[in-house]
Amino acid sequence: MKKVAFIPVLFLIVTSCCSVRVNSDYDKKVDFSTYKSYAFLKSGVDKMEISDLDKKRIMHSIDDVMTTKGFTKSESPDILINIFTKEREQVNVNQFNAGWGYGYGYGWNPYVWSGQTSINRYTEGTLYIDLIDAKKKELIWQGEGEGTLTKDTHKKEALIKEFVSKILEQYPPQKK
Repeated sequence: MKKVAFIPVLFLIVTSCCSVRVNSDYDKKVDFSTYKSYAFLKSGVDKMEISDLDKKRIMHSIDDVMTTKGFTKSESPDILINIFTKEREQVNVNQFNAGWGYGYGYGWNPYVWSGQTSINRYTEGTLYIDLIDAKKKELIWQGEGEGTLTKDTHKKEALIKEFVSKILEQYPPQKK
């Protein structure tokens, strides 16, 4: 008698590494080299429905990136930075059923059944960073980053820095 074993292979996509997916859009008629200074659009920041601590984390991260790109913060800026967020609860149900299978003996054995279900709940968020021409009051560039959020205060700052840096990597846009 032969025992035929069914060996399950399960591939999981882990979103904790390289967890931020980014995209950007921009006005192709704009000369981005003329912009040298920035300020935050207070009305936009005030509307964000996140904690004041997270607002500060985002703004500090943007300050860090903009400084490394050669921008200065100014009372009379070239660019106004607006930020806003969205979040949604995600539920992932993974079910693996070996199903009806082969058992001992010859042929099909309908009495062999195995399976496992796991449920994973997490929050996915999107951070939008809008760059607005301060004189014309027109949107010139928008970046967005989407990824899994954490409530762990020790990991929040690093995650926010990752979101901001990956989004602003795409600014200024490389015209093709």
